[in-house]
Amino acid sequence: MPDEPSASRARPSETYTHGHHESVLRSHRARTVANSAAYLVPRLHEGVRLLDVGCGPGTITIDLAARVAPGEVVGIDAAPDIVDVARAEAAKTGVDNVGFDVGDVYALGFDDGAFDVVHAHQVLQHLADPVAALREMRRVCAVGGTVAVRDADYSGMTWYPEVPELQEWMHLFQTVTRTNGGEPDAGRRLLAWAIDARFDVIEPSASVWCFATPDERAWWGGLWADRTVGSAFGAGALDLGLANQADLDRIAAGWREWSVAADGWFAVVHGEVLAIA
Repeated sequence: MPDEPSASRARPSETYTHGHHESVLRSHRARTVANSAAYLVPRLHEGVRLLDVGCGPGTITIDLAARVAPGEVVGIDAAPDIVDVARAEAAKTGVDNVGFDVGDVYALGFDDGAFDVVHAHQVLQHLADPVAALREMRRVCAVGGTVAVRDADYSGMTWYPEVPELQEWMHLFQTVTRTNGGEPDAGRRLLAWAIDARFDVIEPSASVWCFATPDERAWWGGLWADRTVGSAFGAGALDLGLANQADLDRIAAGWREWSVAADGWFAVVHGEVLAIA
């Protein structure tokens, strides 16, 4: 049974939990192909046409473009302001085979089979209908091309020492994300979603980020402390009545406590899928 045309689908109700506060962009700008899309590297070669869905500030997109030049690379994001940030970043780097535009993953403005690789990093976890998104990504991917997705799995995250406020953060983040229409434990579900999207050839894998050196702890703990009190996540928790300001301040302090622990260690588990269109 063929997929119904993308134009007939209404966009599901969902809200991006993180928003684009400076503390969020601080994290996103640190992402590269090496630390966030290594599983895709064997599929990258000169001349590949590539679409990066949910490109954010564009650092991964620009890195991908440099690896497949002169292949055309397009990054799209639902937020016009962040698309402007990505364009400015590309102009600074001088990579000239990449462009950015506003786009909707449920209704991609491209012809069938327009790209050899369609990539999304940390996107499906924020979507109310990830299977529909995968089907639309497959539509614009050439036959035999690759749809590549990677998402964190929040319940799979682990840390030491066991600062109580971090457990409180975990519960709050999961509740806010699910209230927003997303799935914070997306990583473990990617294979199931790809199967539901009717991909026949799927290569699942997993990888981790680990923050354990003093500099890594300071960066990771500091940005999450700031995100808790300053980003759309914290504001959403307040608006939904799931926390008050004292709760957010306490959780942020817990992150700072963890960040200076000499034995501090934090691992972020990611699910990954390479699906053949």
